[in-house]
Amino acid sequence: MNILLVSPCIDPEYKTPRSVMMPQLSLHILSSLTPPHHRVTIIEEEYREIDFNTDYDLVGISCFTSNASRAYTVADSFRERGIPVVLGGIHPTLLPDEAAQHADAVVTGEAEEVWEEIVADAESGDLKPFYSKNNILLHRYIPVRSLQEMAKGPFSLLPIQTTRGCPYDCEFCSVSKIYGRTIRHAPVQNVVRYIEESGGASFIFLDDNITGDRKYALELFHALQPLKIRWVGQAPVSLADDEELMKLAVKSGCVSILFGLESVSPRTLKRFRKSYTDLQHIREAIKKIHGSGIHFHASMVFGFDEDDRSIFPETLEFLIKNRVACASFNILTPYPGTRLFSELKAQDRIITLDWKYYDTETVVFKPALMTPGELHEGKLWIKKEFFSFMSIIRRLPGAMPHPVVCTVVNLGLRASVRHEIGRFGMKQRLLYSSEEPRDLKKGFRELDRMRPLYRSGAINKNENNVYLGLDN
Repeated sequence: MNILLVSPCIDPEYKTPRSVMMPQLSLHILSSLTPPHHRVTIIEEEYREIDFNTDYDLVGISCFTSNASRAYTVADSFRERGIPVVLGGIHPTLLPDEAAQHADAVVTGEAEEVWEEIVADAESGDLKPFYSKNNILLHRYIPVRSLQEMAKGPFSLLPIQTTRGCPYDCEFCSVSKIYGRTIRHAPVQNVVRYIEESGGASFIFLDDNITGDRKYALELFHALQPLKIRWVGQAPVSLADDEELMKLAVKSGCVSILFGLESVSPRTLKRFRKSYTDLQHIREAIKKIHGSGIHFHASMVFGFDEDDRSIFPETLEFLIKNRVACASFNILTPYPGTRLFSELKAQDRIITLDWKYYDTETVVFKPALMTPGELHEGKLWIKKEFFSFMSIIRRLPGAMPHPVVCTVVNLGLRASVRHEIGRFGMKQRLLYSSEEPRDLKKGFRELDRMRPLYRSGAINKNENNVYLGLDN
């Protein structure tokens, strides 16, 4: 059979720059599991067009929520030509009945253990409507034949995953619903073999928390040391409290870690039971992590019910004063299947169910203390300010000992801001039309005027996010 595996883009009119794309892994694993007498083509639509006129015998599409609408369009186009389509990934797992309207078969859960069955069924013309497998053991080693195809330039990162599952059940996250609340590990020897066979030098661990199991992390970091690789990953800020683990991570090749800081509002941090809820504690943790030689990449989220417009200058000045090397700025997104989605839907606060807007860049719900336009506007403002040349220079001490790599990443993210600002008007007309049209320049000036109060430390808040007044 001639098989096509697709990772759809979100919007065919705008493709994410390849240099800042999160590398895919799942489709390459499925390709390697396909019996060799079949031909497999992998297309990541963000940088390669789909040829709908090619005669395929089977099309497999993996999608998450924000590209689900595009996935359905792609699936419908192939099915109209009589080509069977299999849909899988996070979104079909959460909403299988919706996905089934656009597919001949839907995979819920983890596809590795059912893919060979799917291929055999497709070959015999007997696809089942649903395939499901959850909480699979990760002891099986799958050689990924197409690793070198995933290299994407001088700062390329090859994807690798060592664990699945999360013991937490955060109201805005669907990870535990997809992978379960028990952490499962791939044998360390399999991880080492994967790295050695890849021939790569730089990797990104896709694990939601690379240090979630301390014993496993210690074993892994020891095993990575002789390989002389560089890697980035994700971990909680509490890593700063474990000096042994942090030092060993650096020795194993750790360059940068994305920390889910989420907010600088103590009230929000307490609400989500973050390990650190005191800002002074977080400041000290950032210093420790900087001192270890690890880049601190903060992941920030705006739109919690405690957030008003002051959260943007407050967050900006916190990040700059603490020399945070880099940051991602996201709008709270109520993904289907999460408690947050259920709560907001019950409160009639969901603005749209068009999944292409569930991209962490667009407001798809009614915030408590801002309008949707104000929330979106504030997120654009903080990105513009954080990635300004002056801000990059001020934060450079936090980029040591890898200032060149960090500067390149900052400049790459800076380049995306102008495009986001250009798309604001369209989203305002489509999604925020119930409020007064926002003048971005005026809104930016208003936030500019708020910023000096936070820059000087003149504004204090207590743990309930209530203003205490101005310092003299």
